[in-house]
Amino acid sequence: MQECRREERATDDAVADDAFAMTTLDRSTLGAIGFGAAPLGNLYRSLTDAAARATIRAAWNAGIRYFDTAPHYGFGLSEKRLGSALAEIDPDEQAIVSTKVGRRLDPVPDADLTRPRQGFVSPEPVESVFDYGYDAVMRGYEASRARLRRDRIDVLYAHDLGRLTHGDAHPHHFCAFLDGGYKAMRALRDGGAVRAIGIGVNEVAICEQVLAHADLDLILLAGRYTLLEQDSLQTLLPLCERRSVGVVIGGPYNSGILAQGVGGGAPVHYDYEPPPADIVARVARIEALCAAHGVPMAAAALQFPLAHPQIASVIPGMASPDEAAATIAAMATPLPPALWADLKRAGLLRPDAPVPGIAE
Repeated sequence: MQECRREERATDDAVADDAFAMTTLDRSTLGAIGFGAAPLGNLYRSLTDAAARATIRAAWNAGIRYFDTAPHYGFGLSEKRLGSALAEIDPDEQAIVSTKVGRRLDPVPDADLTRPRQGFVSPEPVESVFDYGYDAVMRGYEASRARLRRDRIDVLYAHDLGRLTHGDAHPHHFCAFLDGGYKAMRALRDGGAVRAIGIGVNEVAICEQVLAHADLDLILLAGRYTLLEQDSLQTLLPLCERRSVGVVIGGPYNSGILAQGVGGGAPVHYDYEPPPADIVARVARIEALCAAHGVPMAAAALQFPLAHPQIASVIPGMASPDEAAATIAAMATPLPPALWADLKRAGLLRPDAPVPGIAE
């Protein structure tokens, strides 16, 4: 990998100095369940402004106070919709809002706004382009703040770093972040513009790579600590515990497959794509065990990550008031201890995975 100017941390256990003291945002402040706002950007399908506003209001009325969005979600549309709704229902800015940097929005005046672009059916005549530089992060923060109508943003994540995302361009983007974007994020946090900084990613390896060079408050990890996948238990979650880094779990349903299941025959997604055969087979086994215990697989998927003490919140995406209500109902569904024992016995959960309702 090309050489970045920033030096590696001396040890995993090094403590940040007073100037870089961490801000604690944990489950007591974020809440066990937060709101993933990617669907508000018309992810895969169009959503009306009224439906988006009703969804946010339903989540608010259900007690949800943490909302996560990004400029990439609908190329600013998700941020605009979230900002508009919260301006009505939360004029005192009691909600905790996170958004992301690392993608700038460039004009595309000739774009066909009726077709999906980068997964979003958005009316915004822009598209997102990766840029982790200092100036891009500063400009991105101000643009997000304007779209969100907030005096400040609570949490700022660097979006989608990682080799699986960027391939051969990963070293370039990683160094741009360490040498520029991270410095900007630190300046924003240390100046009080944001309460906490972190990364929002889909890959475990990049979390460990960033933590070797940088101090973070939170990691938003999508899809990598779920009922379907627990490899992050091996090294990442212990590292986050040693470093006092909270972990927010995005994509608890692995792009929907753990909510919808595979028994109905309808198309499903895993990691935003059609699932491979081995994933379908594994989900079918999980689904069958949940059915044998008389519980919805979605409830098990939503509650499972929260058994780990390092998990600060779980933020499923919501696209309708019904989905908000279903999320609250899933959180309240009693799950028998025997379910977790059977999942471990079948090799569908790691033996060392903490599970709800059982101290380990």
